[in-house]
Amino acid sequence: MILKGFKELTQFLEKPRNIVIIGHKNPDGDAIGSTLGLKHYLDKKGHNCSVLVPNEYPDFLHWLPGSETIYRFDWQNNQSQKVISNSDIIFLLDFNALHRVGDDMQKTLEKYQNDFVLIDHHQQPDEFKYMFSDTEICSTSQMVYQFIEMNHDLDLINAPIATCLYTGIMTDTGSFRFRSTTSKTHRIIADLIDKGAENDRIHTNVYDVNTYNRLLLLGQALSNLKVIENYKTAFITLTNEEKNLYDYQKGDSEGVVNYALSLKGIIFAAIFIEDIEQNLIKISFRSKGSFSVNQFARNHFEGGGHDNAAGGKSTLSLDETISKFISLLPNYVSQLEISYEK
Repeated sequence: MILKGFKELTQFLEKPRNIVIIGHKNPDGDAIGSTLGLKHYLDKKGHNCSVLVPNEYPDFLHWLPGSETIYRFDWQNNQSQKVISNSDIIFLLDFNALHRVGDDMQKTLEKYQNDFVLIDHHQQPDEFKYMFSDTEICSTSQMVYQFIEMNHDLDLINAPIATCLYTGIMTDTGSFRFRSTTSKTHRIIADLIDKGAENDRIHTNVYDVNTYNRLLLLGQALSNLKVIENYKTAFITLTNEEKNLYDYQKGDSEGVVNYALSLKGIIFAAIFIEDIEQNLIKISFRSKGSFSVNQFARNHFEGGGHDNAAGGKSTLSLDETISKFISLLPNYVSQLEISYEK
């Protein structure tokens, strides 16, 4: 764990401040849950907070309390630039380096004259004046809870804060099933329920709002599933044509890679999604046991994340990317063999 400048940060926040809270590009449940949860908390402390994200986030997160106040940098650029320039400090949540917000927003943040606070659980973070980084914690939303706890403010957690943080923890742990989910995580979840998080409603709002086309897209993805038994590996592909056929919306491929990982005997799973707009292949990696997809993504696909969940990208064609992926597997046969399956 890295805890840097916490005492000084606490002193800085004793006076009301203009604060900007930023999540990463292509925000997921943890990015939105943690940023909104922190905003609601800091608002209660008397600060003036704005949440910024680089681009759109999935529709199944738009119901979260405070979602309507989020600025999108790509869509509301003037407003975003204004709140950044007027801020006293910026919190960076759920990402470990400025490049994770995309080129345009990164250039703006690199010109920022005041200080940054990093709260994140990804490996190998960049250096900032104030840092709370812990790769052992399952989600940034749990880290926000612990940040509130360190400030002796758990009594300030109300239903909106509890709802946002519960959502972030739930989505980043695969509904509490990943290895990173600890007994402490469950105790925190219990406290969030006690403080107003309606667990059944949250689960329904996130997972039970599929469109007809999204389910058809899932069927297409599963029909594209390939298994490489020798390397305990499975992967899924989605072409741009297939996405268009089923009216693909942001978030529609969320969690699809886990179907590949759910196969008996599979240790390593991936999904490769063609993105014509960005002219690249988006990749999500998942694993069981000790096989580190974080290291695999860093080594070969300009990505990273966690040991069992990571992302990457490729500027090759989809076919070339798949060929590259398959060609790398023999180099990892021993690591895949000594991993475990549960």
